[in-house]
Amino acid sequence: MTFGNTKTEKTGISTSDATETAHIKSVESLDQSNEMERGLKNRHVQFIAIGGTIGTGLFLGSGKSIALTGPSIIFVYIGVGLIMFLLMRAIGEMMYSDPSQHTFINFITRYLGRGWGKFAGWTYWIVLILTGMTEITAVSTYFVTFFGTFGIDLNSWKWLIELCFLVALTGINLIAVKVFGEAEFWFSMIKITLIVGLIVTAIVMLIIGFSYPATHIEGVDGTVSGATVSLTNITDGFQLAPNGWMNFFMSFQMVFFAYQLIEFVGVTVSETQNPREVLPKAVNELIMRILIFYVGALIAIMAIVPWRNFHENSDGSFGSPFIMVFKYAGLDWAAALVFFVVITAAASALNSLIYSAGRHLYQLASDSESPAMARLAEVSEHKVPAKAIVVSGCMILFSPIINAIPGISGAFVLFASAASAVVIFIYVLTMLAHHKYRQSSDFLPDGFVMPAWQVLDWIAIAFFVLVYVTLFLSADTLGSAIAGLIWLVAFGGYCLLHERFQNRDLKEALPR
Repeated sequence: MTFGNTKTEKTGISTSDATETAHIKSVESLDQSNEMERGLKNRHVQFIAIGGTIGTGLFLGSGKSIALTGPSIIFVYIGVGLIMFLLMRAIGEMMYSDPSQHTFINFITRYLGRGWGKFAGWTYWIVLILTGMTEITAVSTYFVTFFGTFGIDLNSWKWLIELCFLVALTGINLIAVKVFGEAEFWFSMIKITLIVGLIVTAIVMLIIGFSYPATHIEGVDGTVSGATVSLTNITDGFQLAPNGWMNFFMSFQMVFFAYQLIEFVGVTVSETQNPREVLPKAVNELIMRILIFYVGALIAIMAIVPWRNFHENSDGSFGSPFIMVFKYAGLDWAAALVFFVVITAAASALNSLIYSAGRHLYQLASDSESPAMARLAEVSEHKVPAKAIVVSGCMILFSPIINAIPGISGAFVLFASAASAVVIFIYVLTMLAHHKYRQSSDFLPDGFVMPAWQVLDWIAIAFFVLVYVTLFLSADTLGSAIAGLIWLVAFGGYCLLHERFQNRDLKEALPR
């Protein structure tokens, strides 16, 4: 049976390799069983990392997080960003030691056992599919909204929009990995351009002391008060928890979910050129990306729009800060511009989800003893896991069917939100796997070493547990928290018991 790209029965490391684990092996020697093509260049990976950092939540959801806790949301984004950086350093160190692995999930199998590896592998793939189903729905919704700003109603064509996007993005994934990388490069470029445009707009407004009157903004109930652009909009009357400590703590889970998919770059390593040069750079620049694209954007937004001007609409939604800023700047078609970028952000997320789901299903099929699953563990002539990609895409295609059935649609929303919660378990297992890696003979002292791992691993784990606990404190997230816990106990228990019985049967079968 294979584990990743090395022969194994339990740990994923062959006996002949065990004596060399203290030394860095060449990528070529580790790649002997890697059938994928290393077609991703440095610029692809750097922009994939940026794309994984910036999601639709920044463009549409940041208004809610600002309203929740005011200017202190900046510190929340920095704090959560630092924890996610620790996660990425842990993933980066393990992937650096063996860049032939198709996914960081393999290290959970290697260091925590096949039971937890099976749980993490299947759970993460299911999470990717469910998230993909929500993203394809989001893509069609934003597409309809975009054309709605021009008076064109496409509501009755949402199913066709979803089908076209899914077929197109699946096709991109099937052609070649470098085509996928190129698509992500341009998707990320569009997102970056809008954020940089926002920051530059804020700087110009600050320099000229720009003022604007009360204005009606698309997506915001009533009229938004006028103001003068100034940094005092952030500092005046500053409080860490202006709306109470409960809202302050709840903001951590919102920001945490905004950072989800940040780990995606850890799935691209086996298809990256010069991975040991590119990976550390992509991970280490994470902090700078957070400071520019999140903190910089939030400071720009709140300098232009006083944070108290963000209010919940009657339907529970919040206006987009980006639309507000560009509207104040005199861009009458601000809503169309922002929703165009949001479409690309959602399409980028869906593109990455199809890529990642295909690789994870390929890995699960490679590790499976089922003949049916083995058929999915094949690479096409274009050096991509085509069958696993197509199956994953077909699973996502169920989204428009599910959304059309009211009874099932409600249950799907619960499952999709629970999927986001379950990712926290994967992060905890990843940090535990890293802890085991540092204590194992595999540890490379000359590798991409994470400093102070004895303390930082546990700090990250404690934070992830804390975020999960906060899910029980809100009526909006209570159902997903309970569903996620049931999944952990039921499926996790099954995987561990199955592995235990398999090991027992194996021992009994051995000659005495």
